[in-house]
Amino acid sequence: MNNLKLSKRDFLKYGTSLLTAAALPYPYQAALAKEHWDAIVIGAGTAGIPAAISAAERGLKVLVIEKASVIGGTLFVSTGQISGAGTVFQERKGIKDSPDQHYDDIMRLNHNTSDPKLTRILADHAGPTINWLAANGYTIFENHPVTKMAHDAFSVPRYQQGPKGATSPWGGGLAILNTMKPLFDKEVNKGSITILLETSAVDLIQSSNGDIKGVVTQNNQGQTLEYKGQSVILASGGCASNPRMYEELHDVPLYCQMAYPQSQGAGLILGQSVGGFLRGGEKYSPLYGMILSDDKVPSTPYGVVINAIERKPWEILVNSEGKRFVQEDHESIDHIEHQIGKQSAHRHWAILDQRMLNEMPPMIYDWTNERIMNEAGSHTMFKSASSVRELAIQSGLHPLNLEKSVNDFNVRVKNKQADSMGRLHRPLAIEEGPFYSVRMSGWSLCSFAGLGVNENFEVMRPTGEPIKNLYAIGEVIGFGATSGNAYVNGMGVTPALTYGRLLGQRI
Repeated sequence: MNNLKLSKRDFLKYGTSLLTAAALPYPYQAALAKEHWDAIVIGAGTAGIPAAISAAERGLKVLVIEKASVIGGTLFVSTGQISGAGTVFQERKGIKDSPDQHYDDIMRLNHNTSDPKLTRILADHAGPTINWLAANGYTIFENHPVTKMAHDAFSVPRYQQGPKGATSPWGGGLAILNTMKPLFDKEVNKGSITILLETSAVDLIQSSNGDIKGVVTQNNQGQTLEYKGQSVILASGGCASNPRMYEELHDVPLYCQMAYPQSQGAGLILGQSVGGFLRGGEKYSPLYGMILSDDKVPSTPYGVVINAIERKPWEILVNSEGKRFVQEDHESIDHIEHQIGKQSAHRHWAILDQRMLNEMPPMIYDWTNERIMNEAGSHTMFKSASSVRELAIQSGLHPLNLEKSVNDFNVRVKNKQADSMGRLHRPLAIEEGPFYSVRMSGWSLCSFAGLGVNENFEVMRPTGEPIKNLYAIGEVIGFGATSGNAYVNGMGVTPALTYGRLLGQRI
């Protein structure tokens, strides 16, 4: 920034005071393109921000390229749940834990499907990363850390969430962003970090021998510039807002679109364009209980059914054939989610009756059960009828099969016989009309597929050879890299933060 000879007034106008509102004018961008950068970070989100901070604190000259008009990325829509061993939060409560225990838990929960080397690095450094946040003002809910929230449990409490956005779990990522942003702004003020907002990375500059030398960008006016640098870090997120790419990489449609809008897969394309490869799409697993707004693909969320960890189910679940397919109260949400993934279009229906609606705890987050009654008949995902057969017809389910499923469940409840699916929690039979169905779909907020990287976070060619000077961190390397084919507690945000900080320290 010093070479631009900006006045103090100019800097205040275009610098950190408006870091979330204004992009640098083209003349300043063009002047920056004449400089040489130690590190160019593509993406100012969960991984890119700590990478830029750590590199800048070491004295490196860092350029950050961000497509949005704000920094933060998916932290704006994330629950911000993170996990690590040996944290100050555990120490305060006398919780004994170790990176070895954390690693073993991760691999147990994802059935040994995550990258063992990357997972080992994560387990070793997640605790220090959380302590770094804590040292800079990050706080958590009073009753945290815990062993679990919405996913299968760790063996010891190491899972926590910041209190920012306590009225909505989707806002917890702001606690992390609000901790890191002052550190980021400090480096901007010092001139160690320069941020280009509303700017897209459209190509990588590659020398004749394959080394990466810089980035080609396009600003919000369509103007193109080249920035040269020693190292380029792809931290641009996944592709969970790009339905076409998502389906191509996972062989599953993007049924629900609610990821960060900028998650278009640009980094995946850039990495491939210079010789990198993608992996991990086969690890896709759906999340439980999304009620979609309509039959469009992708659709938008209308409601989310509370899973069996937080609420023991009263209703039964059936597939499109009207047959039960899973133990609804199974202790493992991962087991339920994998069974959902085996159903046609990942669709499943909750079947229940009026007495259940009257007596059971709320079934859908932030809904009363009375609302389910009101939605039946007016919304395509909710149906009601005076008989189970009529309900099946209205819901598009096989009538005889649904009748058999309900009758078998009822007989076993009344006669106190073992449930055919092994279910234990059976407060009521389904026998008092009207009867209701709620149609749900599997869904995901993240892309499991990502660029192949080694333990140094270097983007690799299919041969395993690294592409010199090109690195990737965050969801651009795939959620499956550290979470495997399951949703392991904290394995979305924690690796991004941890790898970003590590890479900034080492690059």
